[in-house]
Amino acid sequence: MRAVVQRVKWAKVEVEEKVVGRIEKGLLVFLGVGKNDDQKDLEWMANKIPNLRIFEDENEKMNKSLLDVGGQLLVVSQFTLYGDCRKGRRPSFTFAAEPKKAKEMYETFCEILKKKYSIRVEKGIFQADMKVSLLNDGPVTMLLESKGTF
Repeated sequence: MRAVVQRVKWAKVEVEEKVVGRIEKGLLVFLGVGKNDDQKDLEWMANKIPNLRIFEDENEKMNKSLLDVGGQLLVVSQFTLYGDCRKGRRPSFTFAAEPKKAKEMYETFCEILKKKYSIRVEKGIFQADMKVSLLNDGPVTMLLESKGTF
C-alpha cells in the first residue's frame, strides 16, 4: 500500500459539488492499493499512520501523533499512487489493484482506524471524481509504502 499523508488545519472532499467528507485538524491521507498488497500491508499502514509523530509539541518539535493531539482523518482512495511513469509519457497502472480488491482494502483500512483507535475518520467516495481542498499545516507531507520500496 502507498499513502501520501498531509498534516492539515482542515480538509474536505466534494463529489458533484456536495461535501462528502470534512475534517478539522488532522491528517489527509491519499491511499493507494497495489495488486500484491495483502492483510499484512493493510495492518502495517493502519497502525503506522495514526502513530506517526508529525505534530509539534510545546517545543515545536515533531513529537506528537494524531492520537496525541486528538486529530481527525480524511481518507481518499487514489489508485494513481501506483502510476508508473518511468517509460513513455503516459502512466501505466499495472501495479495498481483491481477496483474490487482496492475498494475492499480501502474500506477495511478505514474501519480498522475507527474501531482500533476510536478516531473520527471521514472518507471520499471510491472511484468518484473528487475535488479535495485543504489547508496544509507546515507544510508537512509524508510518503509511506508498506513494502518499504521508498
